[in-house]
Amino acid sequence: MDDRQLLRYSRHLLLDDIGIEGQQKLLAAHALILGAGGLGSPAALYLASAGVGRITLVDDDAVDLTNLQRQIAHTQARVGMPKVESARQAIAEINSDVQVHTIARRADQALLDELVGGADIVLDCSDNFGSRHALNRACVRHRKPLVAGAAIGFDGQISVYDLRQPDSPCYACVFPPSQTVEEVACATMGVFAPLVGIIGTIQAAETLKLLCGIGRPLSGRLLMIDTRRAEFSDVRVKRQPACGVCGQAAQAL
Repeated sequence: MDDRQLLRYSRHLLLDDIGIEGQQKLLAAHALILGAGGLGSPAALYLASAGVGRITLVDDDAVDLTNLQRQIAHTQARVGMPKVESARQAIAEINSDVQVHTIARRADQALLDELVGGADIVLDCSDNFGSRHALNRACVRHRKPLVAGAAIGFDGQISVYDLRQPDSPCYACVFPPSQTVEEVACATMGVFAPLVGIIGTIQAAETLKLLCGIGRPLSGRLLMIDTRRAEFSDVRVKRQPACGVCGQAAQAL
């Protein structure tokens, strides 16, 4: 790190758990974020401000006026712009040293496999189960930690799925692809604006902890947040040996 970086990240350097060694890990890290909306906005901005050296953003949507109630990376002046480009501009205004790669298209399984393989850590900030399961499959295949968040209404959840840990489940262990789930969208159900900030910020925090190798991550725990009651609760989640994605039979294929 040069003198400017030592000054910029001085509040991290003062933390014994991070220090110079941890900050250097962040500067060398590459985070992949799927989704540049309500969750991806705070996650990307905090990772950039903390000094994560490379960030890849994937989203096929454009900024809409209705997004501005909660998607803090975007502005009125950027309505109509691809979200990934709007987020890239927001990141550049915070930390121009961060290398941002943007992909303005819907990610299919082939693209996710390619991108996950080149990342150190992956954040699921998407808004549909199809994308979540496709991203999970890629993370399982490449053994990359997945920090997954979701929010709707006043309720949110977050967990870390890290198959580098022998007892950690994957996303499909907790939410099986065969399970019938009714898709709900912010456009029809609504979402409390600060909720996505809370979830996305926790995703950033879990990502930084994993990259630095500090603290106790949310692996094996599903953290649930009810903002109506200001209640946080977590439940243990276990790896399922019969899981069709990370189970023994699947891994043998």
